Amino acid sequence: MLRSTLGAAALMLALGASPAVAQDYYGSVSLGASWLDDSDNSGALTSDFTTGAGTTIPAGTVLPSGTGLGWTTEFDEGYALSAAIGRRFGPFRGELELAYQDNDVDTHNGVTVGGGNIDAEDAGVLITGSPNLGVTVGELVDDGQGSVDTTFLFANGYYDFTPVGPVTPYIGAGVGVGFVNVDYSPSGVTIVDDDATVFAYQLIGGASFDISERTALFAQYRYRATEDVETDVSLFDANLDIENRASIIEAGVRFRF
Repeated sequence: MLRSTLGAAALMLALGASPAVAQDYYGSVSLGASWLDDSDNSGALTSDFTTGAGTTIPAGTVLPSGTGLGWTTEFDEGYALSAAIGRRFGPFRGELELAYQDNDVDTHNGVTVGGGNIDAEDAGVLITGSPNLGVTVGELVDDGQGSVDTTFLFANGYYDFTPVGPVTPYIGAGVGVGFVNVDYSPSGVTIVDDDATVFAYQLIGGASFDISERTALFAQYRYRATEDVETDVSLFDANLDIENRASIIEAGVRFRF
């Protein structure tokens, strides 16, 4: 995927070098709000795990490698920002974009192991050799500390519709890579602290408003997503796939030169 993304970027730059089709260059910056969809995290133990003392699960219970685990993570509203440089070809535009997106964790819930919900178990069950801690797994993870943040590099293409006065509606799409950092630390307990580089894509729709010959304001909506992010669990030997899909509403300014 990374090779195809870099190839698309190289093609745009090659087209940009041809004066026969070039119309004009532009740069843009934008800032907006990001709503990250709930993540249905899912994974499995990568080695046998011996439980601590639970509520109904006795201490010393051995869960074999491959036992499935998962939970749902909900996120607070976050923010997104981006900068891009591109070139116009008639009604079409091509650009390279660098973007950043950050959302804090609101809460985790619905912890399952081996297909069974363990929210009501004492949290000591999660730590080998631990006695009862006096707090349930559900109470422990409900305190949603942590965040998911992603830096993106995109190659985008747009189609500008016929202007209506100073207003030009447009649609676009992009492919690229996302450099994702995941921090899940409910109640200050580090469960996941990992990063990964994955394929990313986005769909865009919006409109620009010309305020001068060279400057336009724009507002747009993006649906932006990456492949599931495979991470390692810090609390015990396991892996976990995390979903990373967001809706973004933003505004910005574009300068033609």
